[in-house]
Amino acid sequence: MKTSAIFTIFKKELSRFFKDRRTLVALIMPGILIYAVYSLMGGAMSDAFMTDDEYMPRIVAVNLPVSVNSMIDSETVVLTTVTSDKIDEVKDQVVEDEQDILVVFPENFDEIVANYSPSENTPAPNIDIYYNSTSPDSTTAYTYMVTLLDIFESSMTNKFDVNMGGGVYDLATDEDMTSMIFSMVMPMLLVMLLFSGCMAVAPESIAGEKERGTIATLLITPTKRSHIAIGKILALSIMALISGASSTLGVVLSLPKLMGDTVSIDGSVYGTLDYLMLAVVILSTVLVFVTVISIISAYAKSIKEAGTYVTPLMIVSMLIGLSGMFGTVASNTALYVIPIYNSVQSMIGIFSFSASIPNMVVTVISNIAFTGIGVFILTRMFNSEKIMFNK
Repeated sequence: MKTSAIFTIFKKELSRFFKDRRTLVALIMPGILIYAVYSLMGGAMSDAFMTDDEYMPRIVAVNLPVSVNSMIDSETVVLTTVTSDKIDEVKDQVVEDEQDILVVFPENFDEIVANYSPSENTPAPNIDIYYNSTSPDSTTAYTYMVTLLDIFESSMTNKFDVNMGGGVYDLATDEDMTSMIFSMVMPMLLVMLLFSGCMAVAPESIAGEKERGTIATLLITPTKRSHIAIGKILALSIMALISGASSTLGVVLSLPKLMGDTVSIDGSVYGTLDYLMLAVVILSTVLVFVTVISIISAYAKSIKEAGTYVTPLMIVSMLIGLSGMFGTVASNTALYVIPIYNSVQSMIGIFSFSASIPNMVVTVISNIAFTGIGVFILTRMFNSEKIMFNK
């Protein structure tokens, strides 16, 4: 009988949501929008800060020495030489994006460099490079020229080379890069998206029914108030998970496009156990969120009032989520008793491949325990006519 009553409330809540197409669309749409917006942002950022594949730096040089000229590949660079009286004119062209950079060498540069000695304590010959940092083409040309001059300078007094053997010197793997990005970003995003999903369904189910007056019909039934509380929390958790899963999927799928080609992200580096642990942590976290928001909604007189009361909690949750970006995984098991913070730390551990099973168990047990306390409080609130009927 007890299980049957809880299941009846559970089924009623799910039926109400699934029969309302607008609610289903509202739950799934955030994930689609996040994917679309993040993908567009990634494409726009790439277009804004990357040059075309066929791009050739447009370099204008004054007093170009033979030594540097011989190092410039005429097939990949558009090189123009001008006299010093054209400097101001070319500067304007760089500002207008008609030229990429202007490089001004001292007269007789090769002779000055050959005779220069650092021991003389005189200023070294200076090369002026004018560029436009707001132009991706100009910035790329500037980087090209600075690199070329660095190579030229090192070739004059070269005693040894660094990383010139042609091998792979960056030992960071795709797994390392993915774990670093995910452990910094995903806990914050997951907490934010899960909380948003819970906030989208819980106030409507309790504060909304109070506002419409339909909560009275449910409370006068012979069903125990504790069964009503458990049934609602379980149903709302399912709906919140659907919303959170949709949004999370949108984030995960769009991250590679958002990061561009400079960062290699591969979600396949995580195994079945990692995703299973993450699912358990997420589920227990959603139970806490739904329970707390349900209690606040039961106290509120309307959906709008419930939203007002929940907002500070949302801000606190986001700040706790941000803590994952500053520091390593907490090693003190006692800290995993703290709701929300324990979930963030567990997520960081999973994404960084340093999860501690005992700490994970403490997190889940703690979240379930706080959910049980919340169910007890919600039941007492359902038993209070003053709270439920706004007397």
